[in-house]
Amino acid sequence: MDESTYQRLADDALKAILDAFEDVDPDKVDVDTVGDVVTLTLSGGRRCVVNTQRSARQIWLAANAQAWHFSWDPAGRRWLDDKGRGDDLFGTIARIVKAEGVEVTFA
Repeated sequence: MDESTYQRLADDALKAILDAFEDVDPDKVDVDTVGDVVTLTLSGGRRCVVNTQRSARQIWLAANAQAWHFSWDPAGRRWLDDKGRGDDLFGTIARIVKAEGVEVTFA
C-alpha cells in the first residue's frame, strides 16, 4: 500500500475512534489526541493507546499489558490483527472499554 492510501485509511480509523467516544461521559473515558496518537484513559486509571506506525503501514494498540498490531485488510475493508486471530481494531477497542462498563459503537 502506498503512503497516501495508508495515511488516509489510518486518519479515517483515528477519526472513527474519536467519533465513537464523542458522546461518552468524560468521567468514564477521557480521550486525548496528539498527532497520530489517541489515548483513552478509563475511569479506573487504565489506558488504551492507539497510534499509527507509518513505516510498518499498521495501527498499533496497547492496553492492559497487551499489544496488537493491525494491518489493513482490503478484502474485509478493516484493520485486522497481524497475529491471525481475526481481531479487528474497533472490536478490540470496544471489548477493552466494555470491561470498564463503557459501550461504544463504531460507524
